[in-house]
Amino acid sequence: MSDIEVVNRAASSQSTPSRAGYFRWIICALLLLGVTKNYMDRQVLGVLKTTLQHDLGWNEIDYGNLVFAFQAAYAIGMVVVGRIVDRLGVKLGYAVTMVFWSLASMAHAAGSSLTTFLVARSTLGLGEAGVFPASIKAVAEWFPKKERSLAIGIFNAGTNFGAILTPLVVPWITIHWGWRWAFLITGAIGFAWLILWLLLYDRPEESRRVSKSELDHIRSDPATPTKPMKWISLVSYREAWAFIAAKFLTDPIWWFYLFWIPDFLIRKHGLTLLQIGVPIMVIYVISDLGSVGGGWLSSLLIKKGRSVNLARKTTMLLAALCVLPVLVVYRVESLWTAVLIIGVAAAAHQAFSANLFTITSDTFPAHAVASVVGMGGMAGAIGGMLIAKIVGYVLQWTGSYMIPFFMAGLAYLIALAAIQLLAPRLDPVKVS
Repeated sequence: MSDIEVVNRAASSQSTPSRAGYFRWIICALLLLGVTKNYMDRQVLGVLKTTLQHDLGWNEIDYGNLVFAFQAAYAIGMVVVGRIVDRLGVKLGYAVTMVFWSLASMAHAAGSSLTTFLVARSTLGLGEAGVFPASIKAVAEWFPKKERSLAIGIFNAGTNFGAILTPLVVPWITIHWGWRWAFLITGAIGFAWLILWLLLYDRPEESRRVSKSELDHIRSDPATPTKPMKWISLVSYREAWAFIAAKFLTDPIWWFYLFWIPDFLIRKHGLTLLQIGVPIMVIYVISDLGSVGGGWLSSLLIKKGRSVNLARKTTMLLAALCVLPVLVVYRVESLWTAVLIIGVAAAAHQAFSANLFTITSDTFPAHAVASVVGMGGMAGAIGGMLIAKIVGYVLQWTGSYMIPFFMAGLAYLIALAAIQLLAPRLDPVKVS
């Protein structure tokens, strides 16, 4: 090949993204809306914690048990639903789980005791487990590797949008119509999303909205094996265990933020139900910057010629360092200083998480991604079960958030060390 041909081919490949079309980003926006809905449903309980404790007579351990029940079902669902998504495909698999968890969310409105809420939370956890296996698999189908971390960062921002909207909308509904309507209205939103999903989503090869140039761009990575991988083969890879270990260590911290930060602000800084909306909104707006920024940074490093391994881990290290100030936030007396520290820590979590999710599609073929994500999600949910018990008992016994924030501050550096030990290169696995 001549030098001129090399230059022309390089120029052609660099210009491909601008000529490739944009429908894959519409799919990404649809995934963003799905994750937003998912997090609205799961956070309603956290926003209404004080109200429900008053109306139904729960103590801190009872509330911890509700979070534990959700996490236990979520852990089971991550493996089961992840495998179902791999077998049914993204379109049908995601649709089924959306219907299931939306109905479960609405069922909370009928709750009148701790037992009925335990059943509703368990059912919700089982259904909501499908959101990330389906979303990651959709990204693996619709995006080349160099764009995946950005796409994951964008849809993962839905966790923040959901966390922003819930404390703004739910208190207003509760004050005007009662807490039961809060569960009914947020749950019903899923059926509006479902219509868009069924109308717009197909595999790229089957979509009439994808141009040939965009399809070529999506399929620009080297071919990967297509033979289905069994679970027993997946657990034999160190790369899978790197993801599993990191999810076990870091997911519980996000659960802690989601289910206990409203209570922390009420308890430490004296806010009311209607006052927590703006501080929580600020926390998760900051967090959104981390979600998109973390994906953007590693994608930028790859485009500048850095290896996938260096790009992902450099971004994750920066994120882990940004979390450290949260170690002392329980002692901060200023509300807005505390909000800023928690917001930066939440942003760092999202940056870390966006790259953590991406390493599954970096190292495993697309048809195995949802299963690996499901296994890691199960580990993260088990970690969430443990932190639910820990926080519930710590608050009941000491009334202090010191221990939970200490765990939150150190989890990411430990997780990155585990990834480096188990997957030092992040090379694609060799499938026999």
